[in-house]
Amino acid sequence: MVGTGGPVATFSVWDYVVFAGTIVGAAGIGLFQAIRGRKETSSDEFLLGGRQMTAVPVAMSLTASFMSGITVIGTPAEAYRFGAAFWLFGFSYAIMSAVTAEIFVPLFYRLGITSAYEYLEMRFSRPIRIIGTSMYIVQTALYTGLVIYAPALALNQITGLNLWGVLVATGAVCILYCTLGGLKAVIWTDVLQMVIMLAGFAAVIARGAVLQGGLTKIWEDAQQGGRLKAFDFDPDPLKRHTFWTIIIGGSVMWVSIYSINQSQVQRYISCKTLGHAKMSLYVNMVGLWVTVSLAMFSGLTMYSIYKSCDPLTNADISTPDQLLPYLVMDILAVYPGVPGLFVAAAYSGTLSTVSSSINALVAVTVEDFILPVCKNLTQKQMTWMNMGLSVFFGALCIGMAGVASLMGSILQAALSIFGMISGPLLGLYLLGMLFRTTNSIGGLLGMIIGLVLTLWVGIGGQIYPPTDEMTNPLLLSTIGCNTTTSQNYTTTAPWTSPVTLTSQPDVRPPLADSWYSLSYLYFSLLGTVTTVVSGLLVSIVTGETYNLYF
Repeated sequence: MVGTGGPVATFSVWDYVVFAGTIVGAAGIGLFQAIRGRKETSSDEFLLGGRQMTAVPVAMSLTASFMSGITVIGTPAEAYRFGAAFWLFGFSYAIMSAVTAEIFVPLFYRLGITSAYEYLEMRFSRPIRIIGTSMYIVQTALYTGLVIYAPALALNQITGLNLWGVLVATGAVCILYCTLGGLKAVIWTDVLQMVIMLAGFAAVIARGAVLQGGLTKIWEDAQQGGRLKAFDFDPDPLKRHTFWTIIIGGSVMWVSIYSINQSQVQRYISCKTLGHAKMSLYVNMVGLWVTVSLAMFSGLTMYSIYKSCDPLTNADISTPDQLLPYLVMDILAVYPGVPGLFVAAAYSGTLSTVSSSINALVAVTVEDFILPVCKNLTQKQMTWMNMGLSVFFGALCIGMAGVASLMGSILQAALSIFGMISGPLLGLYLLGMLFRTTNSIGGLLGMIIGLVLTLWVGIGGQIYPPTDEMTNPLLLSTIGCNTTTSQNYTTTAPWTSPVTLTSQPDVRPPLADSWYSLSYLYFSLLGTVTTVVSGLLVSIVTGETYNLYF
């Protein structure tokens, strides 16, 4: 019976058909774009779609790029375990969209650059550009490995799909259409994948509403279970999710992701006009609202169904990231093909993010490392180089999945990676854009200081995870389970190992419950502010410089 624990159904033949059809469809779009644009083989066409894209497909691609399989699986689990506070990110998305569209888009679009890090050489120096690009490559490779591995692991343990077989297949499909179709293939595939992701959430919510007796009942259950208490105005920076950590820290984090991250910059500068580029950000904002709302309501639906029998505590699953796949197989297996649609939704998110990352990594490698050294390459050589790099980075991202397997709760882990590295980079851009007196020495040392601080607190927080007092997990029950497995089970804190449930060290140092417990949403803010302040101080000491690129 649904919602009472125990094993759930596995994939049917039709589920495999639907899932495989989606993957083939994604590859087909890449092949179509390759055939359609076979006469347009320039590097600009491959990396930027010939700068002729329009607002709506770019907006859907922007949304799909970071609304990945991590969002499909991680966000509902967040709502189930911690409540609706994550919904407040809707405000952060609005702030991010306005700041990016009105400040960063005009700058990048006017400069006519391909790599976002070209600006760093224009404003500061080539070594700073190389360091910025290298930081981006490390961050993106690790994040993409997490995107590939975590959903694959969760779905493997629920559906029985071979883990590494699916990982390699995911990478191979992305490599195929990135290599052949370039940015146009990535963007139009993202559009398809975005639709599939939303359909997956809608299927879960609709079926849940039927089982529970309507959306109103789901909402009432969530309210009674304390899941709707979103507004916590406690200013304590150590608490994981409060109004202030999400609005202030979350806004800075999302600005750092959308304004200077090559995967996103590459999309909006591919638009044919500045107006289309700005509009793509605002349409993307609406897409983010819709996606996060459906994901959160899916989590509340899951709570309504499992409020009396938590499959995590009941040991039906082993990690929080398996909650939604377990729910899907529990409530949708009676409709052959529908679980396959959900798995396709999760993998669509993975494919969109991986393909975006591959395309962006190729762009920064070509523009920042190869072209400044090899200036006389022919168009044919450039084409083969772009394709070769697509294959290389695809393989690298699959390899990084092994590193990502060491991380835990995927939603927080993914956002933490961006906070630790993008925060100092955002500070460096703000130094260049807002302060005429900043020089190269100040920019470099400021970024290094900011990076050291964010890595210190971020890595420390992984080794010594915050206590439940700071993360505030809500109560879950197994009173309604048919059979409750008796074992010493402790729900894992965010960002701990998904395998070892008692991973917190026995002896916690003094910093563990203060500095290392800083909310992960403040990592980006910490890096940005530290970089700006220290960069300005160093610039004042070492002498002024003036540059017109701001």
